[in-house]
Amino acid sequence: MFSRRSFLGGLSAAALSAPLLGSAPTALAGRRTATVPLPLTIVNRSGQFDNSSIWVYVVGVNLDTGEQSRVTPDGQLVPVSLDDNGSDGFADYAIPLQSSGDTTLNLPSMSGRIYFALGDKLKFKVVTGGDGKPALQYPAGWVDSDPSHSVLHDTVEFTLKADGMYCNTTMVDMFSVPLSIRLRGAQDQTTGTIPAGGRERILSGVAEHPDFAGLRQQDLRVIAPGHGLDLGAFPNTYYDSYIDQVWSKYQGTQLRVNTGDGRVFTGQVSGDTFLFDGGVQPIGRPSTRDVLFCDGALAAPNDGVTGPVAAILGAGFNRSILHNIADQPGTDPSAFYQHEITNHYAKVMHANTEDGKAYGFAFDDVAGFASYIQDGAPSSITVTLTPW
Repeated sequence: MFSRRSFLGGLSAAALSAPLLGSAPTALAGRRTATVPLPLTIVNRSGQFDNSSIWVYVVGVNLDTGEQSRVTPDGQLVPVSLDDNGSDGFADYAIPLQSSGDTTLNLPSMSGRIYFALGDKLKFKVVTGGDGKPALQYPAGWVDSDPSHSVLHDTVEFTLKADGMYCNTTMVDMFSVPLSIRLRGAQDQTTGTIPAGGRERILSGVAEHPDFAGLRQQDLRVIAPGHGLDLGAFPNTYYDSYIDQVWSKYQGTQLRVNTGDGRVFTGQVSGDTFLFDGGVQPIGRPSTRDVLFCDGALAAPNDGVTGPVAAILGAGFNRSILHNIADQPGTDPSAFYQHEITNHYAKVMHANTEDGKAYGFAFDDVAGFASYIQDGAPSSITVTLTPW
């Protein structure tokens, strides 16, 4: 029903550990074997930047050793080191594109991110983590004080293992650069494609809603409302009246949550707590921030019980369908985002992708609406910077 990709939420500017990526579903595991290393082709169709103005970074975790690592231009997976920081204090892990045409790299087995920087390089920094080992600070471009704030950049997330490739485009933190993924193997799948002109439609569409207007950072990006809330650019009580409406409804009505594995959990509100049967831990009344980050009261432990229920509640709040649909998860996208209090950021993202799928919030994969694809026998992946 949902993947552990959902648990990522968002990295803080001071994150000292790699993101939780690629603990994705393994429904295809054991059927075939993935091609490792996997050919990765970068295609520049942006129409705004030539190849010489674009840099790629592949960073993440070595699945065998747990070390935070980066990929070299020749496809080697190398642990990050404090010695990688240059005289400016930052580690230059940039991989340039070919001077013209497409660029092909090799992805080793790992869990991580493919960053794209346009017009200037990103500022990664190796620091000492809480465990005393080298750790990588990732860009947090939505923060004004972050050294990469002024750089146009975006990312694709992936995990490549022997049992397959799991990958997605993401707007969980922000949206800046239109990217599309094509994954070929047992199937030929594409996701994340934004039609030409869609970038400006997204930036303008988010900003036209008064409460969301502060999420646009000039022509650089729009940031997720949770980050906007933390920066004082989004009201921290935005969802409160909707949460009250949901709480009021389920004081006298039962909510049924189907986790997609043959189990249905039934819950009802008592005071400030949503109580479910079947061993689900009590779920407290969430705050606006909890809804936007799918965290706090809506945090989803990887326990197979409370986790799936919390994820479905998080999706229901963001899509604003909990107040009128007592059987969750909702699966009709025409019913999503219709309440006046809703996640307009996610709504605009979905409205501007060719397949209607996007990762607009952390549990957007509930019921299969995320820009996520997987293949148990991948032969190649192509990431395209699509026309603006």
